[in-house]
Amino acid sequence: MKGHLHPLTRVTKQMTDIFQSMGFEVVLGLDVETEYYNFDALNIPKNHPARDMWDTFWLKNGNLLRTHTSPMQIRYMEKNNPPFQIVVPGRCYRYEATDSTHEIQFNQMECLMIGKDINMSNLKGVLEMFLKKLFSDDKIEIRFRPSYFPFVEPGIEVDMKLKGKWLEIAGAGMVHPQVLKNVKIDPNEWQGFAFGVGIDRVAMLKYKIDDIRLFYGSDMRFLRQF
Repeated sequence: MKGHLHPLTRVTKQMTDIFQSMGFEVVLGLDVETEYYNFDALNIPKNHPARDMWDTFWLKNGNLLRTHTSPMQIRYMEKNNPPFQIVVPGRCYRYEATDSTHEIQFNQMECLMIGKDINMSNLKGVLEMFLKKLFSDDKIEIRFRPSYFPFVEPGIEVDMKLKGKWLEIAGAGMVHPQVLKNVKIDPNEWQGFAFGVGIDRVAMLKYKIDDIRLFYGSDMRFLRQF
């Protein structure tokens, strides 16, 4: 029997290869995180209503299964001086009902760029270049819609126009000044953006799959297609 890469592994590699070609460093985080890195340091303190956005798997020792790849932003910035640009691929977990577009486990690609005079135009340029390479389509357009995430200000949802249709592809924004202060980076000197792209979502679009649960099943008829 001939082995091959799982479709999510294949898409993750394609995405990291593109970001590396754009000068980004790939770093990996932890599946099991602390409350501080997953929430507090990202401007989501205890009793903050935004915590309800993440349905969290809590462990008996007080740690948790990370709900997003954003904790690695904090861990990296604590140990590295700007400027830098990184991407963080990894598994995330949410305690929620499963359906064709939701699973308790999913994969995310986090992108973080910190430098001087970084602005929304830089964010738009990086996203457009990345998506055009990923989908091999120079005609891809993106648009921003206002949204809210505690760790960015302003926060936006990112849609891309693929084959004539607008599709939601990422959550993004400019890194919140308080997040920079939490890692002792002066927000008056350094600015940056962050965005998160769902790897499973990208794979569904690339391979025209309408049920995310297929990726986590054991149906060889499905897996052998890749």
